Amino acid sequence: MNFTPIGRLLLRSRGRRVDRWRGRGAEIQEAQLRRLLKRAKDTDFGRAHDFEGILRSADIRKAYAEHVPAASYEDFRQDVMRMADGEADVLWPGVCRNFAQSSGTSGGRSKFIPVTPDSLRLNHYPGSADVVAQYLRAFPESRLLSGKAFILGGSFESRLRPKGRGVKVGDLSATLIDSMPGPSAWLRVPDKKTALLADWNVKLDALARASVGCDITNISGVPSWFLRVIRHALDISGKEKASDLWPNLEVFFHGGISFEPYREEYEKLTDPEKMHFFETYNASEGFFATQSGRVNDGLLLLIDNGIYYEFLPLDAPYGTPTLGVGELRQGEVYEMIISACNGLWRYRIGDTVKVVAADPLKIRVAGRTKSFINAFGEELMESNAEEAVTAACRATGAEIVNYTAGPLYASEGRKGRHQWVFEFSVVPDDARKFLGVLDATLKESNSDYAAKRSGDLFLDPPQVFSVPEGTFDAWLSGQGSGKLGGQRKIPRLRNDRTILDALLPRAIPEE
Repeated sequence: MNFTPIGRLLLRSRGRRVDRWRGRGAEIQEAQLRRLLKRAKDTDFGRAHDFEGILRSADIRKAYAEHVPAASYEDFRQDVMRMADGEADVLWPGVCRNFAQSSGTSGGRSKFIPVTPDSLRLNHYPGSADVVAQYLRAFPESRLLSGKAFILGGSFESRLRPKGRGVKVGDLSATLIDSMPGPSAWLRVPDKKTALLADWNVKLDALARASVGCDITNISGVPSWFLRVIRHALDISGKEKASDLWPNLEVFFHGGISFEPYREEYEKLTDPEKMHFFETYNASEGFFATQSGRVNDGLLLLIDNGIYYEFLPLDAPYGTPTLGVGELRQGEVYEMIISACNGLWRYRIGDTVKVVAADPLKIRVAGRTKSFINAFGEELMESNAEEAVTAACRATGAEIVNYTAGPLYASEGRKGRHQWVFEFSVVPDDARKFLGVLDATLKESNSDYAAKRSGDLFLDPPQVFSVPEGTFDAWLSGQGSGKLGGQRKIPRLRNDRTILDALLPRAIPEE
């Protein structure tokens, strides 16, 4: 039975509300901030930072910035651990029983993000509804709800052993799946037990087998991991393409990492006449943005879903005031800071975004504030890397599973250079060409890199290595319990050699 007309009717007003945001972004955001402060004024954090006084001020945004400093996770860690041990009213009202373990792999301690009932009710689930609303609005011919959703989720595997009664720690997707109402189970694949399996090696086969024979209309997950599931399902079924296995498949709701290095592989596996790729920006800390049209012209920031946003220009001197929605310049890149209904106040999530359109605000994820290479003044960002890798793959027929890059520092008789480690599912047909296109595209997209590479005076050509199948999985598994799975990501760029030195012993130079 096709429930799409009913779903479109129920979500019509939700999809259309964004048309009323133009010129009202600052007003809507101030209302979000006021609601957040009012809700949390009697928490330990709210009393310590005088939320009551902020609410009485004439300029609430200015007063909030003066009373609450922008903070990293380490500033919240102790309070989050109190929440995990069962204390109430710490950062957010009530007791929090769900925590999302960060997928960060920077070598530091894991982060545990509170997933409060309010963050589910006001942010994560409404964000998911917004994605469907915008998709159905963009594609009126859709039959999205005539079949099932194949959702790739994580698990509750974690090293953290909280003392709080009934507290669960794991991937955000595990909490979302676990908290879904029972009747929704018939709309998705796999069942909850399979979806929450912790052992990825067991789960991969279970996921694939659960999907074979089902009428799948849409899939959701991280592109790199879902590609493995699809290929395994094809091996089991004997089919050549995902569109043969699931004839009614029409959309991949993707996020977590850039889709571009994987686009051609997905296009080969699906029916170009009916398949769409719809990007979302959903993190443990919140559901931030979604594509809103047939063409991905930037992600619409969801400004009324329980989050107050601030933005800081890159390389801004200490003390530079943050900017709000309505104050950003198109084409500029900013660090994003959030205050949310999970109790994270003026939290520096570590993401940078590029403004594509100012009103209503549309963005693209530019990268991580800590995921870059600037060992030689080249200021290489994730967005540069993704563009270059995509171009190199297209030029040489290569397909990748994963990659990372970092610096090789100058030493006696040798200039510095970048080293790239790739796990290929299809190796380049010409390794020299792959390297050349990678280097040339980086020069085109990043003037600082181009200047350092000019004439090989300051920076030698990059070096590319390939590693055997499973190398990146093995590294992720070695980072601690629960690190392997559909929600885990390798840092694309590192400004040190932590990951490179772990991977290179198994690497083979491509050039």
